[in-house]
Amino acid sequence: MTYGMWLSVGGLQVNEYRQSLAANNMANVETAGFKRDLAVIHERRPESVADGSQNPYSSAMLDSMGGGVWVKPTFTSMAQGDLEETGRSLDAALFGEGFFKVTDGTDTQYTRDGRFARNSEGELVLTAGEGRYKVLDSNNQPIVLGPGRIGAISISSNGTIYDGKEPLAQLGITGLDDSSALTKTGNSVYVNSGGAKEVTANPQVREGYIERSTVNPITALTDMIEVTRAYELNARMITLQDETLGQAISRVGRVG
Repeated sequence: MTYGMWLSVGGLQVNEYRQSLAANNMANVETAGFKRDLAVIHERRPESVADGSQNPYSSAMLDSMGGGVWVKPTFTSMAQGDLEETGRSLDAALFGEGFFKVTDGTDTQYTRDGRFARNSEGELVLTAGEGRYKVLDSNNQPIVLGPGRIGAISISSNGTIYDGKEPLAQLGITGLDDSSALTKTGNSVYVNSGGAKEVTANPQVREGYIERSTVNPITALTDMIEVTRAYELNARMITLQDETLGQAISRVGRVG
């Protein structure tokens, strides 16, 4: 009976984790370049089965029930998001695999958010993060547009930035051989925490567009309702098992 309680406690922890992911997805329905996170759940085997030892305290009946569920590392879907036209010459969206390269002054980071702006020094920065992230060129150097008129700036389909007909810089765009190595740091920016290698990527750059979040609000709401119900069911199971255990102890005491 207490074994069943432990299984339900594991269910509570898993669904609390799922709920936090669902809530974060919902909060970023309108965040440009945001990629939906998915919870990956796996069956947890009983210890006597998992370690392969001949545990004298194992039970064939309990072992056949399994060890409940647990979570694996969060999976971020890098599916292409819909493109939304903004008409701003400094907005750019990637259609196809790849990332814009940016930096906060420490290391190279990656994003699909192409909402760019020019700061007071004439540097191209992300509007997200209050201009903290500078946009890098193909040589991993911050792009400086200079004091020219913003209306004269345009971005070609291969990422070349022009002032009128004069090329100013080439947007730093790259792919990664293992996107699962990326870790979110906020503002739709990723850091390469898993040692992934940069590879050639040739997505089409769409000037005057941004890539929308891949979170579907209806699906996100449905996920939240499902997770809430699963959490409540596990909590109810713990209560029922606790009540049953209490009654069993009480009756045994009276028989004695």
